[in-house]
Amino acid sequence: MPVPGLIVAPLTPFTADLQVDEGALARQIDYVIKDCRATMIVAAGVETQEYTYLNLEQRKDLIRRTVELTAGRVPVMVGISHPSFKTAVALAHEAERLGAAAVQLLAPLRPFAGPPTQADLLAYFEAIGRESKLPITLYLNPGPGADVSIADTIALAKLPQVQLIKESSRDLARVSRLIVEIDRAGHARYFTTMQMLLATLQLGGSGATMPPPGSEIARAVIDAFVAKDHERAAEIQLQFALFPSKWMHRGLAPAMKAAMNLIGIPAGDPYPPYSPLTRDEITALEATLKATVLGPRFKAAAA
Repeated sequence: MPVPGLIVAPLTPFTADLQVDEGALARQIDYVIKDCRATMIVAAGVETQEYTYLNLEQRKDLIRRTVELTAGRVPVMVGISHPSFKTAVALAHEAERLGAAAVQLLAPLRPFAGPPTQADLLAYFEAIGRESKLPITLYLNPGPGADVSIADTIALAKLPQVQLIKESSRDLARVSRLIVEIDRAGHARYFTTMQMLLATLQLGGSGATMPPPGSEIARAVIDAFVAKDHERAAEIQLQFALFPSKWMHRGLAPAMKAAMNLIGIPAGDPYPPYSPLTRDEITALEATLKATVLGPRFKAAAA
């Protein structure tokens, strides 16, 4: 995977009877590959993908269809997060069978309460690493997963199985230190998120992970940075100051699905009982998106 990397987690569109809408998923994956130029795709591994609402067989089917629809055009990273390391291992074996390039694993909360110790985290990742030959991406997202300290993150990054890290924090002090102690130290490749993208690139990190259509804005940031047009890169990065931040109180999945629908790539509504954005919220979101690099898509959608 090239540096800088752009790892994209396609949203999961659902039909009226809450099955995965394969036609909409196929169109979205094409957009992520062709227009966002993703360097890797995540299959059912990020909460924004709403995979946690699916049972295990439905989750496996979403993984399989994502791999099939990607059709070898870019590598696929398969989400295997689960409180049981046995279930995570079973998903890792499924990823191997499907030809995935890596697996992604959320740093787990302890099921019997209390924050995990460094020994807990190391034991969990080592147990899975012994059972799978695929590189592991350590996924850091406090809330659904554990709030992992800097010291514990560095310890996990030194495991030979852990070769990539997805950092959800917007904390520049944390991000900059981990870039130095993990990515630049050669332990693992360190990826952040939308709001931290340009700072990550400037400090020597490997890139970012995010859902569409933020990934199209991110691609424009990366292209400007690689071209050494730093003023342009900063100008585009500032588009993340408002989007999706102004709608995050509604949840990232509802905000990003609404944005995809607005630019003419249907992603449907959030999985119920969670509601989509209101008409007024969508109107405000549309006005914001029209002022970003996504603006030309509104003309294309209207044509």
